[in-house]
Order: sequence, then structure tokens, then C-alpha cells
Amino acid sequence: MENRTKEELQDSTMKVSSLNCIDLANDDLHHSVVSLKQACVDCGFFYVINHGINEDFMEDVFEQSNKFFALPLEEKMKVLRNEKHRGYTPVLDETLDPENQVTGDHKEGYYIGIEVPKDDPDWDKPFYGPNPWPNSDVLPKWRETMEKYHQEALRVCKAIAKLLALALDLDVDYFDSPEMLGKPISTMRLLHYEGKSDPSKGIYGTGAHSDYGMITLLATDGVMGLQICKDRNVKPQKWEYVPSIEGAIVVNIGDMMERWSNGLFKSTLHRVILNGQNRYSIPFFVEPSHDCIIECLPTCQSENNLPKYPAIKCSTYLKQRYEESHVKLSSYKNQT
Repeated sequence: MENRTKEELQDSTMKVSSLNCIDLANDDLHHSVVSLKQACVDCGFFYVINHGINEDFMEDVFEQSNKFFALPLEEKMKVLRNEKHRGYTPVLDETLDPENQVTGDHKEGYYIGIEVPKDDPDWDKPFYGPNPWPNSDVLPKWRETMEKYHQEALRVCKAIAKLLALALDLDVDYFDSPEMLGKPISTMRLLHYEGKSDPSKGIYGTGAHSDYGMITLLATDGVMGLQICKDRNVKPQKWEYVPSIEGAIVVNIGDMMERWSNGLFKSTLHRVILNGQNRYSIPFFVEPSHDCIIECLPTCQSENNLPKYPAIKCSTYLKQRYEESHVKLSSYKNQT
């Protein structure tokens, strides 16, 4: 475990979570599927190793991320997020747990989606379109680095989707269909945290939430902060730290996968607690295409196990969740 502070080591109430580790290069497919299914039923979080993303390249992505966040606020506000949720999000822009937070999340971020040109027939859909990019004179090679990571992360997510399909007794390529991951909504988000959390005062790096979509990959700089709550209904809630493992990426499933699986797979509450150190992370969120209907999979229902969630269109669900958690863009009109 990296970067543990003295205070954390002295905190006898801090529990560290033990998660399954899925080797994406393992020839024993059955073992990988069984291990992944167990993880998804238990808590929806696991690690992947041998994912094919070069560690030197990963360091470069974090270095470029750091360079952006080190820019003056005035420069960052030139690429403020747009109505398609692409671009810069200032500190306190997002509030993921309004019941327990007195302010927004103590993080700043940058959303990057699939680059969709204006002549694409789907360009006008809410989560497609061009990305705003920082000035290449200010940050040379920044765009190329981020676009390459976006491609690499999507490749890893598609490999995980094959294992998820087998774990749900579906055809291995079930999620590769055109209406699912053929033209996905896939968004990476650079994040920079600073400050110190105080849950007793409602101050968090990121408030407690579950992810909205299908799969999330999480690359981190090794600074502790991520916590998960395996059972949100137990009071008081029990939170466990998820440590970084060198060479591994943390993966969790989101609400859409929980809905698809009829509640068999868990979309687990998680949050970030800061210890005063700067912390950088890069979550990568994958959802199916805009028009995909999220409804109970045929292998996850029966006469004795009827669908628990109503069917909903992917883009409708995402739009609703984003609008609930972000500051209205009109609030920034005098700051840009």
C-alpha cells in the first residue's frame, strides 16, 4: 500500500478491502469468469492485471494531466465543460451526495469523450460531439496522449465486457452488438483532488455515489482515498479503503449493469476521503449507445425472479443523473 500517512496507520478503524484480481492474459477463461462473477455479486469492485496498457505510457498520461491542472484557473476556464459534458469542471462543480455534503466535491476534473465530427449523423445526440481541447501551444502533445489513452481504456473495457457476458450466461460477444458497445458513450475524466476531508462536517473529496453506467476503469497515482461500502443498507455504513496495486487497474460495475443483471451484480457506493495530499486519478466510464434500452437480460429473469427495474433508454438515464449532480452551466456565465 502506497503513500499511507501516519494518521491513517494509527487509525485502528480503517479497514482495507480485499478484492478479486482478474488476469486478462489468463488462458483459463473459466477461472477468470468465476472470479469476476464472484466479485460482481459480492461488491462490484475488482482489479485487472495484464491489461496491456504500458506503465510508461500511463505515467505520461498522469504527467500530462498534472500539467493541465497546474495551469492558471483563467486558462482552464477557457475549456469549461459544455452542454455535452466535455471539458473542464471546477472545484465544487459536482455534488454526488447532497444529503451528506455541505459543499460540492473537492476536486476539479476534465471530461473527454469519443471525438465525433460534426458531419456524423449522431453528432447532435447529448453525449456525442467534438471535445474542447486546451491550446496546443500551451500543452503540446496533450490531446494525442489523451486520445490514445481513451482508445486503450476502451479496448480494456471491451475485454472485460466479454467476461461479464459469460458470467451472465450470455454469448461472449453479447455486449459487442451495434446497439450496445458498437458505438458506446465512453468518457474518461481526469481528476485532481486537494485538501482534507471531514465527513463529520460534510466535506468530501467525492461524495458517496454509485456509477451510472456499465463499467468504470480507475487508474490512480497511488495516493489512498477511494473507499467502498459493500452494503449501503447497513447502519452505520461500513467503509473500506481500496489500495492501489502497482500495474493493476481498479474496475467497478455501474447502475446499468445492476439493472441488466436484475440486481445480481452490485453497483456499489464509493467515495473519496482526502488526507491533505494532492491526489490524481483517471476514471474511464463506459456506457452503451444512446438508444440502447437498459432492461433485464433474458438470462437474469424467470417466473420466480421477475424484472425489478423498469426499462429505460441509456441517454435518458445518463442525462437525468448528470443534471442531478452538476452545477448548472449558467452559473459560470460571468466567469468565462
